[in-house]
Amino acid sequence: MIYSLRGLVQELTPTFVVVDVNGIGYYVSVSLQTSQNLKLNSEVFLYIQQIIREDAHLLFGFFTKEEKEMFNLLISVNGVGPVSALILLSSLSLSDAANAILSGNSAIIQKVKGIGVKTAERIIIDLRDKVGGFSISEEKLSNLVNNKIKNEALSALEVLGISRKVSEKIADRILKQNPEVSIEELVKEILKNI
Repeated sequence: MIYSLRGLVQELTPTFVVVDVNGIGYYVSVSLQTSQNLKLNSEVFLYIQQIIREDAHLLFGFFTKEEKEMFNLLISVNGVGPVSALILLSSLSLSDAANAILSGNSAIIQKVKGIGVKTAERIIIDLRDKVGGFSISEEKLSNLVNNKIKNEALSALEVLGISRKVSEKIADRILKQNPEVSIEELVKEILKNI
């Protein structure tokens, strides 16, 4: 059973990624949340859920362990297949999905393509007691993304001869004010504030 993959992103789309691991390309289906954290030709580590059927061996990849756990909870519900679970994870953040399940708000879950009234209600009934911890993990995910952006920006500035100590404090201040900042914008803002 494949538990995780570490390799280079050889191909990247919103719904799948090809991860090159020592010359072997693995086709991995991903959610939009995971795909947004990946970059072409850069190293990646994905948690993998392998599903083996008579006609196919399928790999589903996740940027965080929490997303993989939510995926496994969703596919444990009768009537929710792996594709529907990925669509749900692409449409709703982990905390939004967990909050909808906890509050019994089937209308939010029904907005997801391919999930009807009965399936939404089944998800709520089956998972209500199991999704309590997912509201916190969204914060962890944004911190991971912010750290990655910060590290890449600081590395770029080091290449320009600017010390990491000087730029790190400015980067932290900018990320507090604007957590959605891109690497390029962060570099520009740091340069302005030095």
